[in-house]
Amino acid sequence: MPRQPAVKKSNGNSLFAGSFPEEFIAAFSNRARGNMSLNYADAKDSLDNRRNFLGDLGISPESLVCAKQIHGVEVKRVNTGHKGSGALAYETALPDVDALITNEKDLTLAIFTADCLPIFLFDPQTRSIGLVHAGWRGTYGGIVQKTLEAMKKEFHTRPENVCAQFGPAIRSCCYQVSGDFQSKFSGDIDQRGENFFLDLSGANRKQLSLSGVRLVNIFDCAICTSCCNGEYFSFRKEKDSSGRMISVMAL
Repeated sequence: MPRQPAVKKSNGNSLFAGSFPEEFIAAFSNRARGNMSLNYADAKDSLDNRRNFLGDLGISPESLVCAKQIHGVEVKRVNTGHKGSGALAYETALPDVDALITNEKDLTLAIFTADCLPIFLFDPQTRSIGLVHAGWRGTYGGIVQKTLEAMKKEFHTRPENVCAQFGPAIRSCCYQVSGDFQSKFSGDIDQRGENFFLDLSGANRKQLSLSGVRLVNIFDCAICTSCCNGEYFSFRKEKDSSGRMISVMAL
């Protein structure tokens, strides 16, 4: 059974992943904070939304490092030279990347979701972090495992020391998929009658465990973006009109 941390609210609608040290920032927005994407849905207020949300966290918007997510498995180590990528204009975001890692301070990793699973990774021994955008394609490609491998290579991270946090995402209660997903996600499909439902968080939990992360160090906020569509954006429910939440990490 996944552990569920106390998700804390601060400054109104700012939601914090609650299983990391206080000096470390791991947070995600909700619908009330507005659309955070510069290229999806109505983005006219997105920069102001970012500034307001990040300001409540004590983060400068210019410190963001954002990626042009493509539901792939590319992991990129970033440093202060990447600060500001995608912060103020989508065109400047890092291309074709779905996971970011760093061990440097004074920059903020960011990903954007509206049903996909944001995964926060923290190694307290090497003081390194990773932030992962895991949709079904990335999960099928093992993006969270590739992120851990990159952290091992770059920072000498040992998976048994890693803490992982799952943010809001569509859950198996709502994530209906086609029958051919059974061959892609053996053991992570729930069949109810003639319908099939994918356990996206369960699949990533399994991959983390197989990579050496201890189950006791994997935390899940257990929020379903589809069930809680009034509080979170859900592409499944809203299609092209769906905005995006932002997930951020910083040392």
